[in-house]
Amino acid sequence: MTERILKTTGGNLRVKMPTQLDEITLGQMMDLQARPDITDIEAISILSGIPVPELQNIKKHDDLHQFGEVVLSLSYQIKYLYNSNEIPKEVTFILPEANGVSLQKTKVKVMHNLSVEPAGAFMAARDIITEEINTHIKTHGEDDWQEHFNPSLNACCQVLAQYFYCRATGKKYNEYEVESFIDEVKKLRVTEALPIAKHFFTCYPSLSTPKTGFWPRLLQSLKKGQGSSRSKNLNISIP
Repeated sequence: MTERILKTTGGNLRVKMPTQLDEITLGQMMDLQARPDITDIEAISILSGIPVPELQNIKKHDDLHQFGEVVLSLSYQIKYLYNSNEIPKEVTFILPEANGVSLQKTKVKVMHNLSVEPAGAFMAARDIITEEINTHIKTHGEDDWQEHFNPSLNACCQVLAQYFYCRATGKKYNEYEVESFIDEVKKLRVTEALPIAKHFFTCYPSLSTPKTGFWPRLLQSLKKGQGSSRSKNLNISIP
């Protein structure tokens, strides 16, 4: 992390910028990815956490240029981020306690087999993976898709919310609360979050295979049975 004190029209402004990827959260990276036409000052705002209007009041525009090399260095590191296969042994969440005021640090062990439980979380994660992979295949083709596939950070975040919610909170699965838990997942370091999520997408390709539900299969069986009965009735000969 690098820190600078810059002069603004209203006084001094302390600007802290990450210099390594492990100092950037998944949420920050998602914000950067969502803005392909992002300006320099907007990128600095996302990485430093300082609102754009405050940065716009820095007296000397050249003072912002000193962060250019930092941003450039991070961009080179990002190129190799998707190639990382180092899955962390554990991750840490800082969650609000029951009173909603104080915070509690919770460490969650990352299972090497990355099993998704309970059933609700598994099925939700499977649907997210299915949609993401099928979208990639539809656009780029099925040949060697695993070698070229990079899941979106948004999809990674959703899968991790399904995977970590019960483990981190100790609560029973609730699909609506999982949606809110996404905000906590965004606080994970991107160097932790992405390798875990990517492992789901690339090492468990069977999850991407759509499953036919029990009810649709029952309906199909009933329809086949009805069709068979009609065929038999048509073949009955009247003496």
